[in-house]
Amino acid sequence: MSVTSVGSRPSSAAAPDTPTDPRDRRDRPQRWGHPFTYFVALLFIGACIAPVLYIVLGGFRTNSQITASPAALPHPWVVGNYVSVLKSTTFWGEFANSIIVGLVSTVGIVVLGLMVSFVLARYDFKLKGAMYSMFAAGLMFPMVIAITPLYIVIKKLGLVDNLLGVIVPQIAFGLPTTVIILVPFLRAIPTEIEEAAAIDGASRLGFFFRMVIPLSLPGVVTVGILAFIGSWNNYVLPLYILNSQANFTLPLGVQAFSSQYSLDTAKVLAFTSLSMLPALIFFSVFEKRIVGGLTGAVKG
Repeated sequence: MSVTSVGSRPSSAAAPDTPTDPRDRRDRPQRWGHPFTYFVALLFIGACIAPVLYIVLGGFRTNSQITASPAALPHPWVVGNYVSVLKSTTFWGEFANSIIVGLVSTVGIVVLGLMVSFVLARYDFKLKGAMYSMFAAGLMFPMVIAITPLYIVIKKLGLVDNLLGVIVPQIAFGLPTTVIILVPFLRAIPTEIEEAAAIDGASRLGFFFRMVIPLSLPGVVTVGILAFIGSWNNYVLPLYILNSQANFTLPLGVQAFSSQYSLDTAKVLAFTSLSMLPALIFFSVFEKRIVGGLTGAVKG
């Protein structure tokens, strides 16, 4: 008995403790990649950030500073350009127009896109594949190509120089991206949930509002952010549709302001930086939402 007890060892002592759980491997510090990869990434980051920094910092300079040394930092820093723009009623009017167009377009794109995506993802009917292919083909149909016939339609509807003349086409051109992103989300919802909701007495609309919308919220937030940023930065459509400065959005306002103050470069840079600042802040705050929503769409 004594020999057996001495010679026998627990199996756990025979092998060293090695982590077999994948989570233990994830907890280990990751190795750094090749330095050339980070160098290339920094080049791309610099190419994206440098123009934005130049515009923002240029607003804190005077015209003489920009003429003497275009790439230098402000010395001294001048805030008068930004204060002058913020006191302008023209800027705030164009800001309000951009907010109205952006919010209404975003709501329309999200609501209509969610409804269409729900039908394409959860129901079988004739020409379903053809309809989905049409939305996919819409991604390859830029607005610039359709701007002339689109203007004719808007003119016949009496929406020229009207914010609705910008909102309605933006909703139409925003639907393809929305449908392509949301269909995988809605298709990934298990059918067991829908069957359980039907057993509990929920109608199709009840299942849509009570279950589908909460479960697809990451995708809804993603398409909403993309729709708002796209509407805020849209320039071609307002250029053709809007004529009076009272209806201008900020992209058109930047052009009009730069033409009016063509000799005051510093003030133009201040107006430009304030115009793009809301979209930059909006995108920076919800960046993780966009990445998470697109990742969920790919997995779905």
